Parts: sequence; structure tokens; C-alpha cells
Amino acid sequence: GVPQDWHLANLAARATGGAGIVFTEVAHLEARGRITPWCVGLWNDAQEAQLARIARFLEGQGAVPAIQVGHAGRKGSTGKPWEGSKPLSVAEGGFELIGPTGQAWAEGYPVPTAMDAATIAIVQAAFADAARRARRAGFKLFEIHGAHGYLIHEFLSPLVNTRTDGYGGDAIGRARFLMEAIDAVRSEWPADLPLFIRLSCADWVPGGLTIDDTVELCRRIKARGDVDLIDCSSGGADPRQQISFYPGYQVPFADAIRNRAGIATGAVGMIQAPHQAEEVLANGRADLVFMGRTLLADPHWPLKAARTLGGTVKWPDQYARASAF
Repeated sequence: GVPQDWHLANLAARATGGAGIVFTEVAHLEARGRITPWCVGLWNDAQEAQLARIARFLEGQGAVPAIQVGHAGRKGSTGKPWEGSKPLSVAEGGFELIGPTGQAWAEGYPVPTAMDAATIAIVQAAFADAARRARRAGFKLFEIHGAHGYLIHEFLSPLVNTRTDGYGGDAIGRARFLMEAIDAVRSEWPADLPLFIRLSCADWVPGGLTIDDTVELCRRIKARGDVDLIDCSSGGADPRQQISFYPGYQVPFADAIRNRAGIATGAVGMIQAPHQAEEVLANGRADLVFMGRTLLADPHWPLKAARTLGGTVKWPDQYARASAF
């Protein structure tokens, strides 16, 4: 769980490439909350120290150092994505899992232990601890990962959460775990620093979450007054999902939440071209554009996009000779 030189080099490239905010990959709350045994964590001093090194460099390049924090829940203990993300047994280096219920994500995956009140309290305390560590490490933006079928999304989705206690039932009960996570983070995260939440805005499975459900959830989040932006993704709760992928396919989620729930949003999903990104902002469909694969492919995309759109931007002095290419 301790970041290595790779993590610094990877994120530093995006900062020197002109991104306004640079997020870490999701940093996990506890060892059993990781997606893979090789994932970054934020539960001990060694992890915090290495993340602080990264945050310092990002801020030194003019980017906002941001950290995304989450818990994999029942979708943890898998292999590396480029090796197929297959479930790992304990003998293979995997670990025991927890979730809102004892239902596995899919056939062949480990069965999680249903979380009782004590386990829920432990995880919520870990959210607070992660926020405290992120603050000490120098991050200026904190995002709670509540999407893609991981623990918070598992509580939110009626496809997964069949609990009959106060953490299940109707939409308000299913959102209780998320609301408590927000409280835990804000107990340690300063009021003057932004807090984002990444949500899966639709499950893409009949009977699952819809955009209307998520708009209503975001209205309740907006009313709290302590969350600054919703990072609008989708899917991941159920392997039966049917998603049509195309450039900008998730932008309508950000548009709906921004303009119906009245809270700032970030748009994601195969946003690849400068004018495509600019259209999202100029037409009031979102307040920020998040990029993953586009910046993996070209860490200097923001600098090139600024030039394409007629903006004036300063390249790092060390790269100035490349600014005309």
C-alpha cells in the first residue's frame, strides 16, 4: 500500500503537463478495502509520508494536489487489471472481504462478510483517519469514491443492498452509510478545502439506480452544505450491466445533476478532444471535466488543448522548446 517512484513519476507528468487538478489513484482506507494487494493505501505513516512527497511536487508545479479515497467492499481481493482482474484467494495473496450483505459480486468471487454495526463504525473511523492523514500530507482536495460497485455504491444500490436495518430499505436508508462517511471526513477535513464525491449515477440494470434516483440523492447532499461537487460516473454494481460506450456518454449525468439538483458537477467518460471538453463547460453541462485515459495517453494534453482553444498557457521552462509542436 505504500506509493513508489512510479506513482510520483506518473502523477508528476500530469502536473507538468498542465492539468489543473491532479488526483491520486484511489487510496484505500484499510488493507481489506483494497481492490488488489498492490493498491495504494492511506492507513499508516509510511503511506502518508510517500503521498506527502507526491502532494508537494504536484503543488510545486501549479496543480492542485487531490486525493481520492475509498473502500473496495465486495469487489476487492482481485488481481492486477492488466492480468485480468481475476479474484484472488487468500493463498494467492488475497484477503477476506466485507460488504453490506453476504452476497458476492459475481460467480467465482469471494463471499463477503456482511457488515455489522461494529464493522461499520470501524470503516467510518477509517474515513476520518484518512482525511486527517490527507490533510497532514498537504492535499488540497479530497474525493470520496462512492462509485463503480465499491463499498459506498454497494450500500446505495438496491441491486446490492438488501439490508433490513437502518442502513437498508428505502433510498434514505441506503444513503445513510454515505452520509456518515461525509460526516467522518468533514470531522477532519477543513471547511475551506473542497470535498468531492464520485457517484455511479446509474446502474444500467433494470431495478437498479437511475439518474432520477441520483438527482434526488444529490439534492439531499446539496442541502447538507458540506460537499462541493459530484463527480458523475456510472455502473459497476452488477455484472449484468449493459452500457453503450461512445465519446461523452456519461456527460448527460453531470448535466442532469448540475441543472436539476443545483450542485456543481464534473463530467467524465471518453472526453478526448479540446472542443468536446469546452462544449461541456460552455453549455453549462458541468463545472469541471475529468480525464483518465486521455491523460494516460498524453500527459501534455492540457497544454496542447489550451493552444488549440486559443488560450495562453505557460509551459514548464524545461519543456518550452516543445511548446510549438
